[in-house]
Amino acid sequence: MIKGLYETHVYVKDLARSIVFYQQLPGLQLCHYEKERKIAFFWIGAPQKFMLGLWEKPEAEFSPRHFAFACDKNWILHESVSFLHANNIRCYNFLNDGTERPMVFCWMPAVAIYFDDPDGNVLEFISILEGEARPEAGVLPYDEWLRMGDKA
Repeated sequence: MIKGLYETHVYVKDLARSIVFYQQLPGLQLCHYEKERKIAFFWIGAPQKFMLGLWEKPEAEFSPRHFAFACDKNWILHESVSFLHANNIRCYNFLNDGTERPMVFCWMPAVAIYFDDPDGNVLEFISILEGEARPEAGVLPYDEWLRMGDKA
């Protein structure tokens, strides 16, 4: 029986640059590096719980991907944007509406904020919310979600 996703792997164009980038993300720890194979692995959260693999590939073999890091709701709402700014990482929401406010996917429901790694892989901080899903509401700012009457 499947219990979860243990690891994911993404391609990067410059492994050394990517290692520096991913090491600054909270909760990621470099756990293995192979210079010859041009790969690096990070524990996500606690060691041996989840893993991210980075593989350096030439431009012709590179294609950007998307994945999300599970985070605490309050951290996303109150600290994630300032953390990203402090680390010179541009963030945006799913609607890419020019604001940097986390948005709620009402069909889940979950709150999220997006950012890119140096190679254009689309990364996301996400937290599942309590309350009933409301798919008909689409994607909303968190304050509008709260006005709908769901639990925070």
